Formats: sequence, structure tokens, C-alpha cells
Amino acid sequence: MSGGYFDYKQYEIENIADELEQIILDNDSEEKDEWGYSKGRHYSAQTIEQFKIGLEHLRKAQIYLHRIDWLLYDDDDENSFHERLFEELNGEIK
Repeated sequence: MSGGYFDYKQYEIENIADELEQIILDNDSEEKDEWGYSKGRHYSAQTIEQFKIGLEHLRKAQIYLHRIDWLLYDDDDENSFHERLFEELNGEIK
């Protein structure tokens, strides 16, 4: 299993999604980071809701890119592509 048709870009999307998720979680935090700044960004609930929607899209994009990557690199056949895509989009496999 190589999965490198798109040069592993799906993991960059995953990293961005993870960072965005942490920003959402820390939004109201008063805790200080290593430089003494507040971790919380204190965005409005409306903005955080849009971040959450964006996060959903990023997670789905990562799944799609990963599954397409494996199909194009012949790590999966078309049947496996469809099965795994469905499973991952429905949270059956992480």
C-alpha cells in the first residue's frame, strides 16, 4: 500500500482539520500559550458554527482524497473504493 498518487496531500488536509478543531475547542479559553497569549480567540457563536461546518467539509475532503488516491494508485479496486468510501463517510471505520 503506497497511497501516494497525490503525494500524501490528504494528510495535510487532515492536519489542517485537526488544527481547526483545536481552535474551535479553545475558542473561549483564557489559558495562555507558550508566549503568554490567550489560546482563546473569542469568536462569536455564529463564526464558530461556520468553522464547524468548514471542519465537516475538510474531514469529508480528506476522506474523499484518501480513497481516490488509493484507487488511482491501484491500492484499491473500484468495489473497495466504493465500500471504503461509504464506510468512512458514515463513520464505520476511522
